[in-house]
Amino acid sequence: MSQAQLNDGCADECCGPPPLLLPSRPKPPSERIGLVREAFRLEWLTIGWMTVEAIVAIASGLAAGSLVLVAFGLDSVIELASAGVLVWRLSVELRQGQHFSEAAERTASRIGGALLFALAAYVVIGAAWSLMTKTGEEFSWPGFIVALAAIPSMRYLAHRKIDVAEKLGSRALRADAMEAVTCGWLSFVVVISLGAQWAFGAWWIDGVGSLAIVWLLVKEGREAWAGRECGCC
Repeated sequence: MSQAQLNDGCADECCGPPPLLLPSRPKPPSERIGLVREAFRLEWLTIGWMTVEAIVAIASGLAAGSLVLVAFGLDSVIELASAGVLVWRLSVELRQGQHFSEAAERTASRIGGALLFALAAYVVIGAAWSLMTKTGEEFSWPGFIVALAAIPSMRYLAHRKIDVAEKLGSRALRADAMEAVTCGWLSFVVVISLGAQWAFGAWWIDGVGSLAIVWLLVKEGREAWAGRECGCC
């Protein structure tokens, strides 16, 4: 197959975020252990932040009758589950070594893909409900502040996880990183929708804006579930 044909075949499904670059040679054990420990640190940071985010967003959403904040909080719960999966996978590697962790890697990658599909489904259902019922949220300062703080937090975590995932060749960590990317975009949507609702009464912005990221969720979920990466972009 020619390079042009390969590029054409991949154009529709692979031209999102940069593909995972699998390492050409295995990392030395000492270097790999250091990368695994860095991944551990990032996952524990994720767990700590997502716990705060989930509690504040869900509580604020219920108090304000805000669908977008409740959905944002449920997204944080999915992120917590994904982080827990990665902690398990990294624990296996530290205890049993890289070779033994390959089976755990495949399982973790599929679980990460399933979580991404679940996240896509919740975004579609939440947006459709909002648009069908023509309901918007009440403004919530706690929800607005936690969503605003999540934007730089998720950007940092996503970039660090993608970097470590490429060095480790970990698709499961990459899937988790893309959930952080998605959470960052959802945070942006929440901030815009809350601000617009407060300023203009534009109830439809959160539903329409949330649908814009579904393609990213589905692509990354398929990639993680299949356990493959396309390097044609």
